[in-house]
Amino acid sequence: MFYHAFNGYMKHAFPLDELRPLSCEGEDSLGGYALTLIDSLDTLALLGDREQFAASVEWIGKNLRFDINKTVSIFETTIRVLGGLLSAHLIASDHTTGMKVASYENQLLDLAEDLARRLLPAFDTPTGIPFGSVNLLYGVDEHESKITSTAGGGTLTLEFGVLSRLTDDPIFEQVTKNAVRGLWARRSKLNLVGAHINVFTGEWTQKDAGIGTSIDSFYEYLLKAYLLFGDEEYLFIFQEAYGAAMHYLFNDPWYVEVNMDSAALVWPLFNSLQAFWPGLQVLAGDIDPAIRTHTAFFSVWKRYGFTPEGFNLATLSVQQGQKSYPLRPELIESTYWLYKATRNPRYLDAGRDMVASLQYGARCPCGYCHISDVEFHKQEDHMESFFLAETVKYLWLLFDLAAGPDNLVENGPYKYVFSTEGHLLPATPQISLVREHCSYLGAFCKSRVESESDAINNATSVEEAKHSFSEGTTSTETPPSSDFDELTSTTGLIRGFCPGLTHGQKFGMIYIGSTSTDDESVTETEAAQRHSTVVVTDHNSGHSTSDEKNVDNSQEHREEDVMNDPHSI
Repeated sequence: MFYHAFNGYMKHAFPLDELRPLSCEGEDSLGGYALTLIDSLDTLALLGDREQFAASVEWIGKNLRFDINKTVSIFETTIRVLGGLLSAHLIASDHTTGMKVASYENQLLDLAEDLARRLLPAFDTPTGIPFGSVNLLYGVDEHESKITSTAGGGTLTLEFGVLSRLTDDPIFEQVTKNAVRGLWARRSKLNLVGAHINVFTGEWTQKDAGIGTSIDSFYEYLLKAYLLFGDEEYLFIFQEAYGAAMHYLFNDPWYVEVNMDSAALVWPLFNSLQAFWPGLQVLAGDIDPAIRTHTAFFSVWKRYGFTPEGFNLATLSVQQGQKSYPLRPELIESTYWLYKATRNPRYLDAGRDMVASLQYGARCPCGYCHISDVEFHKQEDHMESFFLAETVKYLWLLFDLAAGPDNLVENGPYKYVFSTEGHLLPATPQISLVREHCSYLGAFCKSRVESESDAINNATSVEEAKHSFSEGTTSTETPPSSDFDELTSTTGLIRGFCPGLTHGQKFGMIYIGSTSTDDESVTETEAAQRHSTVVVTDHNSGHSTSDEKNVDNSQEHREEDVMNDPHSI
């Protein structure tokens, strides 16, 4: 399936962005820089195609340039092009992957840095939330829309964060983290975020909260940024956001859209982009609701042979105007993760049905076609690059895992986090351990910071460290903001927090209430939330469920007891 589509692209469309698989022609859809080839690089590596991977890396290094007068989507360019370049660089430059390219000299990393710097002007806004588009040559147009989606502003942290670690330039990570903070600071009192926001005023222009269109990957990157970078601020936000989503949006086994301020139901719709959610729940360790939701979502696939963009839960029919299936990978992705977590053969059966649908309904002369109407399986002359980056990748991983895995993801030298475009981002020491986002016990207490840190660092036992902490951290005075704006420190013997600060103060979190007239002002203290390093809670028993057993991609987990009792070790 991959090579039918990839060879069709290379023969009929390359170096244009994407393939028209019915007419066997090409088209430029994003920026005119061989998008499908870039998006396919790590799939080639995953399949072990050394020759094509090396040739593609060499061609891109020699021919790709971004000093072009093109206005591009920040979101799409980041997840497809920047992510594709970084993933391929990390594979091509590392002999332990088995795919090192002998002639490779960091050309893809240089291209990635050049591209990211051309995207940076989009982040120059009062809220820190970026514009939706930017011109690669001239920056942000003066007439550019000030409205962007939550996903568009909050799904950039992985790619930009990896780039910061590879280039030792913190600016990329800083701007994307500020964007996430800007969105989260404007959440409602219910800890829900809307779909679209004004990047200048911070006003929500669409207040529909959900887990699908325009919001989906905001949740995804909160958890994955923690898994890849170990930054507990992302974990804290994810816990709060996930808890609110399960409380207000989950109508077992479906998810609905509600008003972010009142939680009033606005849209009883299954949106095809929601299908990533069970896979995210697997990473979070919340398996039971993931199983039930996947079963419901897959029932829609079985009914039509594909998932439509919208399925009305009130009428149990395809939503008018949302009848297409553009070869999306989300349900396949969740199928892979649930099989990986449970090894239940029902997910192999589901994968087989998906393969059959694609083969008999979407395969066309030069590749795979969009389905414009899932009820009549009408084909459309378009193939998104993500079909090669994600859809067939997750199918292949599913069946290879069942057959006894022998691939880079399951047996390679690193654990991998998948970007929202399915690109492989490895948890290498350079990326995941360059600096740990944690603090020493008492590190943010105003008095005797240096002596406490020195005492703890020089301690030869846990008991000595405990004694050093208890001796020196009696002050509960809140430090000035400059003391805790930068949240990173090198690893010490023991990690923990000063007992005198709220969680919001520890992480420099702010809360900006909704601007609706009936909202009351919320103080920073009231906004500070209870924190635990357990990602999710068992909804039936109320007992905490550790993510340690279910998350393959995580680094070493943080100590849970310290969060509940700062004096415990």
